[in-house]
This record gives sequence, structure tokens and C-alpha cells, in this order.
Amino acid sequence: MNTSKRLKVAEIQRFCMHDGDGIRTTVFFKGCPLNCKWCHNPETKESKSQLLFYKNKCMGCKACEAVCQNNAHSVGIEHAILREKCSACFECVKNCPTKAVEICGIDYSIEELIKQIEKDVAFYGNNGGVTLSGGEPFSQGQSLIELLKACKKREINTAVETCGYANFELIKSAIRYVDTFLYDIKDTNEIRHQEYTGVSNKLILDNLFCADTMGAKTRLRCILINGINTTIEHYSRIGKLAQQLKNCQGVEFVPYHAYAGTKASFIGKEDNGNKEWIPSDEQIEEAKRVVKSYNVKVF
Repeated sequence: MNTSKRLKVAEIQRFCMHDGDGIRTTVFFKGCPLNCKWCHNPETKESKSQLLFYKNKCMGCKACEAVCQNNAHSVGIEHAILREKCSACFECVKNCPTKAVEICGIDYSIEELIKQIEKDVAFYGNNGGVTLSGGEPFSQGQSLIELLKACKKREINTAVETCGYANFELIKSAIRYVDTFLYDIKDTNEIRHQEYTGVSNKLILDNLFCADTMGAKTRLRCILINGINTTIEHYSRIGKLAQQLKNCQGVEFVPYHAYAGTKASFIGKEDNGNKEWIPSDEQIEEAKRVVKSYNVKVF
């Protein structure tokens, strides 16, 4: 967990329409305690800064090779990056004319990040704002709370997308500064959750119920992965879960997409995107229908 007063940001996306209500600025933080096999943002998994390489942008000029003191770049017919040699000095990024290499993971102070968020305030309207995502936002520790405080001081609507696998004291301290928690429910089956994310869902659900008793407004975000959690049983459990919560706004289903595998290749990982995991339109509609049968709103 981040214990400094700085925040490690993977990316800032502007004019987002699918990360909460209205037009939003979405800040993606580095670091996540889960190891989801279907991770949509693999570049945010590690807490450290990493080098992104876009093969299609490289023109083979060898500018990166010339400035790298650790010989991490080898440019021939193919451009190979020997990541075990990379010291994360990122001199190659400064010298690449085509931006084929970029930094994923830039340190911001709270003041610096607030300035980035405030650039978009004019577009938020009545219901837009900032969404803190990742990775796992709570991996930023107390710095995240201070950022939320700064946002609320400026009357900026706040949403936090979280996997819920965090120290509850940290979540508790955030509640008064968060307008909506976009709370990820990867799977309601504990055995499958352990198998596909690397952790049990017990703490996640415990934190959800504890936050609910303290008045936290939540929207359950549920990824759909064909052949893994596309079952009536899972949909029914989601409906029952939302029913039990006093402050749940409803449920949003997020279909798996295979682009995540391509993003993994940018950080030197194997492209593990699986098109067979993409749910059909019929499966998505079935999930919505089952949850609606519990008188739960579906976004």
C-alpha cells in the first residue's frame, strides 16, 4: 500500500461516459491486490512504474537504444525490450520521436492531481465529476482519502471504483467523501472467485455490508465472463445481494472484452485475451432480466 503523500497514476481519461453518472474524469491508479485472469487493465496491476511499448508506432530509429545505459533496448528487424535490464530511468521515453514508448505510473502530489481534475470541471454539469479507478484506488492508502477531501472541498462529485479487497478502516474513512462507490462483484461463488482472482470474496462482501450500514451509496458492477460466471445462480445471488443492501442504487453488468490481452502485450506480458469469454447479447439480457426480477434497478 502507498504510504507516501503522492499518488501513482497510470492514466487520466477525460470525458468518460461509462464510469458513473454524467461526464467524468477517470483517474486510473497503479496497484491492485487481485490477480484476475480476465483483468481489463493489466497495466495497472503492479504498483511500480512500468514502460509501455507500442510496437506499431516504432519506426526502428534506435533513438531509445542510443540513450539506454542498461542495453534494455535491442532494435533490429524486431524491437526487443529486455525488461529485466530496465532500471525505469525512462530516458528512452524522452527521446522517442513517435511515442512508441511511454511511462505507465507517474507520481502526482494531491495538488497536482487536483489541478488535472479541475481542468474538466466546466463539463461536469449537474451530475458529472471524477471517478477514481485502477488498479485499486485504495492501494493509494491515506493519500486517496486526502484527494477525496480535496475534491469535496471543491464540490466535485466523486465516485470510487473498488474491488472491495481493502482494509475496512480505509474504506470507512472515505465514505463521507464519496458520492458513489462503483463496487465490483467479480463472482458470487467463493470457490470460483478464489480460482480466478487469487483471493476469497469474503472480505469483499463483508466490507460491502459494513459500508452499507454506514450509509455508503453503492452501485454493483458485475463483470460477465462467458463460461465462468454466466449462470442463473450467479445472477440470482447478485439480485438478492442488491436487495439486502439499504443504499444500493442498482446493478451494472460489464461484459468482458478481449482488448485487455492487447494491453498486456504493451507491458511485455503475454496477450492472454480470450474471445471465448465474451458473453453473448442473450446472456447479457438474461442477466439483466434475472436481476430485475428482484425489483433491482439495472443500469
